[in-house]
Amino acid sequence: MEWLTDPEAWIALFTLTALEIVLGVDNIIFISILVGRLPEAQRQRARVLGLGFAMLTRIGLLLSLAWVMTLTEPIFTIIGREISGRDLILIAGGLFLLWKSVHEIHNSLEGEDEEAHAAAMAVRASFAAIIVQIGIIDIVFSLDSVITAVGMADHVAIMVIAIVIAVGVMMFSARAIGDFVDRHPTVKMLALSFLILVGLALVAEGWDFHIPKGYIYFAMAFSVGVEMLNIRVRAKRAAAVRLRRNMPH
Repeated sequence: MEWLTDPEAWIALFTLTALEIVLGVDNIIFISILVGRLPEAQRQRARVLGLGFAMLTRIGLLLSLAWVMTLTEPIFTIIGREISGRDLILIAGGLFLLWKSVHEIHNSLEGEDEEAHAAAMAVRASFAAIIVQIGIIDIVFSLDSVITAVGMADHVAIMVIAIVIAVGVMMFSARAIGDFVDRHPTVKMLALSFLILVGLALVAEGWDFHIPKGYIYFAMAFSVGVEMLNIRVRAKRAAAVRLRRNMPH
């Protein structure tokens, strides 16, 4: 525990925690959309279990660092490109995310009446299936953050503490984000679009085509900013309509 007196270790802990929280935004969006298919009484439990499973997955990957680092070794070559275990995981996870996002968008646009469709989806959605899907995609989301953590910190304890703190922050904010997404259908559609973007980025990364993360996060932040302005405008219009209706004639 000699790192406790090392200022560089504390800087690494702070930086790594912030990085884990930022990288966890995609996960929170995915979890919020998935648990929205469950009955209201089960949603918070699914969020906590899903994020708890995410934490265990990341810690497990950290504790098997030797195996994780071997995933970067080429396994075979396709069209002149070397494919590693990490690439296969990223491609498979990206394709899963693309399928899931497009499927959710299709259900939202072409499904039955919204309330009837939501009720039907809640009945069909299995609690265990939702947790399994969260676990599958979290392995993909966490792989790069774990490899990044290995490059940023010298002590496994620092990496584990950073992950625990980050997941704690995500548990605290996941319900608020999920409820907000549920209340605003356009935000849900925007979130699904983000997941398509992330899925494409994962597939591209698996094919060794690197898209700077800053571009993706800027595009997401800009889109969220525009949507927040739209929500504010719609709220003002709704308030003005209510005021006119309540005015005496």
